[in-house]
Formats: sequence, C-alpha cells, structure tokens
Amino acid sequence: MTLDPARLAELDAFLIELNRAAAGVILPLFRGDHGLNNKLDRGFDPVTEADKGAERAIRALIAARYPDHGVIGEEYGEDRPDAEWVWVLDPVDGTRAFIAGLPLWCTLIGLRHQGRPVLGSIGQSFLGELYIGHAGGSRLIGPGGETPLRVRACPKLTDAIIATTDPEGCFTGAELGAWTQVRAAARLARLGCDAYAYAMVAAGTMDLVVEAGLKSWDIEAAIPVIAGAGGLTTDWRGQPVGQGGGQVAIAGDRACLEEALVALKRSAV
Repeated sequence: MTLDPARLAELDAFLIELNRAAAGVILPLFRGDHGLNNKLDRGFDPVTEADKGAERAIRALIAARYPDHGVIGEEYGEDRPDAEWVWVLDPVDGTRAFIAGLPLWCTLIGLRHQGRPVLGSIGQSFLGELYIGHAGGSRLIGPGGETPLRVRACPKLTDAIIATTDPEGCFTGAELGAWTQVRAAARLARLGCDAYAYAMVAAGTMDLVVEAGLKSWDIEAAIPVIAGAGGLTTDWRGQPVGQGGGQVAIAGDRACLEEALVALKRSAV
C-alpha cells in the first residue's frame, strides 16, 4: 500500500523534528555525566539518562501531535501497540558505544502503518547525520546538506565489507559458527558499529550486516531506510523480518545476501 504523498511528507518532517528533540537531550550528556545505570542484577545492560530522557522527549511530542498513535520504546514499553500508526523507538542504540565516548551510537525512530514499517530514520547527531527514508527513497541530511542514499553493487561475498556488533556477546554457539563462516569469506569485517553499520549499507560504504537477538526497536527504523536506498533487510532464512526482530541480515546487493544466507540458514530459527 502506498501512502498519500502529502501525508508522507508531513510525517517525514515530524520525524526530523523528533530527531532534533532527541539530540537536544542526548548531546549535552555525551562524553559527560550521562547518569549510567545497569538494568541487570547479574551481567551488564547499561542505560543512561540520555536513553531515558530522549525517549521521554520523543513520546511527549508524539502525544501532543498525534495522540491516536501508538508507541513502542525500549525504555518505557508499549502504548497502544495495535494502533493504525505506531512509532518504534530506540533513543540510544549502542549505549555501550555511548558510554565509551564513541560516536557510533544512533537514535532509531521508525513508524509502522497497519503493522508494516513505512518510514524510518537512523540519526547520529554528534556527527550531524540523519539517514531517513521510506520505500520511495532515502537521503542523508548532513553538514553538507541533503544527498540521496544508494547502496552499492557487490555481488560477491568475497568482495564485501561486513559488520556485526559483538559476535561473542550476541550470537549463540550455532549462530557464531554461521557468522564465522560468513566472515571467513568476506573481504573485511568490522565490529561494534551497532546501527551505524545499517546506515553505512544505505550509504554504499558497507555491504552486509549480520545480527541476532534484535528487538523490534533495534531494527524497524532501519528497514524503510535500507529499502529506500535499494537494499534488503531479511531474517536468516531470507524472509521479511517480523515485528519481534530476531536474526537479521541487511545487504546492499541481493547476490551478496544470497551467498551469506547459505551459511546463515543453517542456524536460522
């Protein structure tokens, strides 16, 4: 289903506004006193005042502008998740990078319409970059103005630059084996980029991202951005990613993705 162009333009402008509001909360805390806490009694799952404050700011704007819209967010849960329009939020994706002072964290904001991701953004406000798009096209709003986003051709996995966040921390044993096989075939692999790697696929500087254990807020914002840049987002079976997230592959070239799926399908759940 195609959205009305006027409606899409209105929501696109609002998405930019949401990113600016989030940046206004996050940037003063980056490389400063970010109020770190641990969500877990055992282990380490960090959350900061940037995560919480940015999500509160985004939710407040949505409630004021579109009170009938639903919201799903990492920090404050679900509000009308079955609404016609639902915003899916991860205010600081890559909190570990954030607390380490690395500008690889992103603000992820996606919008579902009737259960399907239709609009999304990947924002890296410290670098002044906002990757935003829908099925009709994606663009980068950055320091140099606006430029269209387009994935690059890379039909062979042996020529690919690939990424994942943390193989040992995010993959099960079988998944780690699949990743290791894909990595062995690829030209170059980078780790720890979180959602910024998704943006690089859309921008045509990387070719494949492989992740597992994702939540809806980790991936839904990226799906329209990747699609609008000509790329693909699937699960490890090559099927559309469900609302629960899970195992995900993002690629700029279908042929490269198909080569990677040979290994990934063996560990698909």
